[in-house]
Amino acid sequence: MSKKFNWGIIGLGNIAESFADDLKLLPDARLFAVASRTQQKADLFAKKYNVPHAYGCYEDIVRTKDLDVIYVATPHSLHCENTIMCLSNKIPVLCEKPLAINSAEVKKMIACSKESNTFLMEAMWTRFLPSIEKLLELIKQKAIKNIQLIRADFGIKAPKDMNNRIFNIKLGGGSLLDVGIYPVFLSLLIMGVPSVVEAVASIGPSGVDENCGITLKNDKGQIASLFSSIVARTGIEAEIIGDNGRILLHSEFFRPTILSVIRQDGSIETIEPHYKGRGFTYEALEAMSCLKKGDIESEKMSHALSLQLMEILDIIRKKSGIYYPDHD
Repeated sequence: MSKKFNWGIIGLGNIAESFADDLKLLPDARLFAVASRTQQKADLFAKKYNVPHAYGCYEDIVRTKDLDVIYVATPHSLHCENTIMCLSNKIPVLCEKPLAINSAEVKKMIACSKESNTFLMEAMWTRFLPSIEKLLELIKQKAIKNIQLIRADFGIKAPKDMNNRIFNIKLGGGSLLDVGIYPVFLSLLIMGVPSVVEAVASIGPSGVDENCGITLKNDKGQIASLFSSIVARTGIEAEIIGDNGRILLHSEFFRPTILSVIRQDGSIETIEPHYKGRGFTYEALEAMSCLKKGDIESEKMSHALSLQLMEILDIIRKKSGIYYPDHD
């Protein structure tokens, strides 16, 4: 009989609901404990998902007996603090992206994971999707040759509510860390660490970046042209372009349900990977697989990869004038 993993969630916003919905699809997982800033919100979430333990402050959840792993879904600015709290109590963590606000915080989290010998993984759910696995397979098989360019955009038109987390500078709001991280991650996954980083941003009245344009180049001469926004809806597509064709990740590219291989001769191969749930199941499965093996990090989304991603984001912020006053 396979082990059933008892999951906890810290931070009970929209992303936590999506994760909880997908967790119900996994027979080896159950939502066992939740924590919010208020008991009322925790109780309502627990009632909706039939969760036996609900707490009105984050700190109490680590005392839950038989808790196997916690999903940290709090605002970006709290990821480091909440994750270290769990790791220090030897509770494995799947932490929502971005792993932290900056690379200094990421280094602290990785060090705590190693010191406590406790699992830590960034919840970059895109990495584990069947569509992205297929993309990497196509590239390995040279479905397109000699990659020259990556183009990707992720723009949403968020309601102009300055009380919204996405417009709150103290919570790490703005386009780069919320949605721009996806194009940057795709580039890192395919091109590796860039040797040249250029970026510009438009800073809104609340101090967050509302638009961000990014150009990356690696030592092979491959270039990525990336864009993010929280004030304008874009196509949310991505292309990997070679000298004999291109692979198109249709909208929305961070969770694509259709990939097209468009060759120079005009032929098009369409691929439609099957999904289980909204897509959060795959990162949960990866976390549980690592825990079963006793690993403290994932090979697919390693500590090193998360640190590389954050170091690139740090450079983008410096180049474009994006600052988080409490974290810079």
